[in-house]
Amino acid sequence: MILPNLPPTPPDGRCPWADHNDLLRDFHDHEWGEPVAEAGILFEYLVLHTFQLGFDFPVVLKRREGFRELLANFDPERLARFGEDDIAELLLNPRILRNRRKLEATVLNAQAWLRLRQQVGGDDELLAFFYQYVGGQTLDNQRSATDPIPLSTPQSEAMSKDLKKRGFVMTGPVTCYNILQTAGLVNDHLLSCPRHAECAALAA
Repeated sequence: MILPNLPPTPPDGRCPWADHNDLLRDFHDHEWGEPVAEAGILFEYLVLHTFQLGFDFPVVLKRREGFRELLANFDPERLARFGEDDIAELLLNPRILRNRRKLEATVLNAQAWLRLRQQVGGDDELLAFFYQYVGGQTLDNQRSATDPIPLSTPQSEAMSKDLKKRGFVMTGPVTCYNILQTAGLVNDHLLSCPRHAECAALAA
């Protein structure tokens, strides 16, 4: 999670970035780091973190419902059919981040997602495909306040390299690590944070 001017660790031990604003606090407390059980949720995170490039994540979260409505409820089958007219219309709508390259990337990634799903044999196998980058189960990183979270890891670098070979775009190592964190494939909550134990229990 890339944020400016992080406060010190709160007295309750929660991840410092969670106190950046109310939107992030809710995201941290109810979503970030929970292991996903549905491939569709993972795809939604892929879309959101693609749009995060160049922005702090709250900018994207503020527009999440706009993205949901205008990007076909993050349905890859529908998004894969978006054409130039659809993108031109989206570029006129202030409810989302209006960036042609990212919108085109979303369509390309939806197409690549569908190809990958067909190659691996369905949604369940698609989840397993992404879990392979962390050894088949959630990676518990045991972070502390003195152990800063890196921007990328060998796992996210491998994921990025593989996805790009498969036709995905705007999926660099940093973006891939953001996806792994958000989707709970790695547990990067501080050990002092109550959410660390909660997410670890869900992973188990």
